[in-house]
Amino acid sequence: MTHSLHRIGDRRFMDEDFVWLAYQAKGINDDDFPRKAREVLEAAEEAGCTNWGDVKAGCVLDLDPAQIKAGLGQTSRIRGVFTSRQQVVSFLRLLREKDVGLSLVVSGLLDEVLAACDEAGVKPHTINFSLGVWGRKELLPSPQVLAITTMCGHHMIASRLVEKTIEDVRRGKVKPAAAARRLARMCPCGIFNHERAARLLEAFAAEAEAPQPAAGTGAGAD
Repeated sequence: MTHSLHRIGDRRFMDEDFVWLAYQAKGINDDDFPRKAREVLEAAEEAGCTNWGDVKAGCVLDLDPAQIKAGLGQTSRIRGVFTSRQQVVSFLRLLREKDVGLSLVVSGLLDEVLAACDEAGVKPHTINFSLGVWGRKELLPSPQVLAITTMCGHHMIASRLVEKTIEDVRRGKVKPAAAARRLARMCPCGIFNHERAARLLEAFAAEAEAPQPAAGTGAGAD
């Protein structure tokens, strides 16, 4: 699933961001899928997953986890996000033991994901890469905004809302953690990393607060 591959930003904010997606194939391994999905979700929770969801219903930052699990159906799509490589390792080990028979995708910085797979004793079947953005990139929002909006692969979080949220954090109208959770609720898949978003909002608000250098004072050479 390539929609989770286009997250961008400074590496210091991306080495704690790992998306997972569990999939069934119709007529191949979708028998008793709700039970299998619950086993995957139990492993995710045990490994420390703080945000996950079913795109058919919503994420745990908006709904009760028990409600999501009870509503799982044959066409549900379960996904989530981890905030450390060790959580990914634990998750992979748990699923290897459970052997539920579903296809699992993990995305993040490639060197971190491969290291997690190696530590967990699993071998990737396929590797997909994001080749970046092509075309009229001048029409895109700022890199700061994209660092947040690209955490929702279906782009359900508006750029202008992110801009306003950064400003609200800067003015002290809302705490970064609360603002991040509010944005995360708009991504029903559950792959929006609200913990990373809180760190980004705090950093971007601080940058906006910092005084800008006066014109003509920058270093240069003739």
